[in-house]
Amino acid sequence: MSIQQRKPSVLATSPAAPSLLQQVGMAGTAAVITVTFIHPIDVVKTRIQISSEYGALGMGGTVKKIAGAEGVTALWKGVNAAWLRESSYTSLRLGLYEPCKVAFGCTSPETTTFAKKFAAGSAAGALGSLAGNPFDVLKTKMMASEGKGAPSITGTAKELLKNQGIAGFYRGIDSNVLRAMVLNGTKMACYDQAKGVVVSVTGMQKSSLIVQFLSAASAGFFMTCTVSPFDMIRTRLMNQPADAKIYNNALDCFTKIVKNEGPLTLWRGFIPIWSRFAPTTTIQLVIFEQLRGIMGMKAL
Repeated sequence: MSIQQRKPSVLATSPAAPSLLQQVGMAGTAAVITVTFIHPIDVVKTRIQISSEYGALGMGGTVKKIAGAEGVTALWKGVNAAWLRESSYTSLRLGLYEPCKVAFGCTSPETTTFAKKFAAGSAAGALGSLAGNPFDVLKTKMMASEGKGAPSITGTAKELLKNQGIAGFYRGIDSNVLRAMVLNGTKMACYDQAKGVVVSVTGMQKSSLIVQFLSAASAGFFMTCTVSPFDMIRTRLMNQPADAKIYNNALDCFTKIVKNEGPLTLWRGFIPIWSRFAPTTTIQLVIFEQLRGIMGMKAL
């Protein structure tokens, strides 16, 4: 009885749980901070995926070629579009994960399975992708543009609207949603699961920075394995020229890549993708978790 009587008083003095808007805001803050530092890796990854010439150069050669021909600042081409993308896409896919877990019935350790975690992450990823696709298209086009002049986001948007209409902003939406579902499902489920393993092995708390770092790094590797093919297809679809339609949809793109370039092409750029995912996932999730702690929320 004494334990039951003490429980309400503890809950009553606990900070109120942040609203959904606050959770999404925390996720967006973590994402924008992270992408500012990680964006050059994304530029290198995109160039390697769309060009066999850059693919042959590898990461080091691509960085050298871009910096030499276009200047070091070219490695941040499209970063303003990336900020808008993270503010919409990543804020939703991270911020909605916990509400989605509850919606899928993850209300206790017994009912919280890996499959439900993956489903919750996938649902949050799909919703985020629908919101962020226009900025994703702009970011991809800006990163792929060569030359010393940095493309402006408004100029890129006007050109896209003129040549392709509103539909141009949703080019590659099918592959992007699939990618987001696989990416966020893998990321959040593996992170959540890895935390349980690290906690059981080390005896540390879930709120420990070390636990969060190790779990996020593990999730980054598994994300790269599952997402690389979807990332390749999405990049090819989004970067199609305005006056030519090389691929009809995600399935057509997948089929043509495998037939004309070989199945391993789907994993071209694996190292730069991993180089981006590992620090991105780690920094994003650690900052997100720290912000949750500041707002009085328990660790994921």
